Amino acid sequence: MPENEPTESWDYTLYIPNDLRAVTVCRRTLRLILTLHGLIGLVDTAELLAAELVSNAVRHTKGPAALRVRRTPEGTVWIGAWDSDPAPPDPPRPLEQVAELEEEGRGLGLVKACAQYWGWQPTARFGDRGKFVWCELAAA
Repeated sequence: MPENEPTESWDYTLYIPNDLRAVTVCRRTLRLILTLHGLIGLVDTAELLAAELVSNAVRHTKGPAALRVRRTPEGTVWIGAWDSDPAPPDPPRPLEQVAELEEEGRGLGLVKACAQYWGWQPTARFGDRGKFVWCELAAA
């Protein structure tokens, strides 16, 4: 479907182990999903945001995680990462406050800067307590 036709909705979930290699699997899976649905213009930003969300889920928890990607009938692409820790994520740091060479600390700041909206919510989804950290991108 063309990028300007936001009537098709879909929903994918990829369950992943607590393994940093799963971040690459999620990025490549997301790229494939968006490409096959004609949303190539979103791929780079969506891939960056998903990698940040999933890497946080894997790095800061001990249990399994999941990547969920869906498109609403209104044309919004929603990307969320579930993890097994119900504690809220640390608030995002403004990118200008993160030192250029720091390895950590810019993830949610990037999400906040690049997404239209972002947030988190506690959940009991997938049979475990945990949380979803999510963001939205306009597909149109």
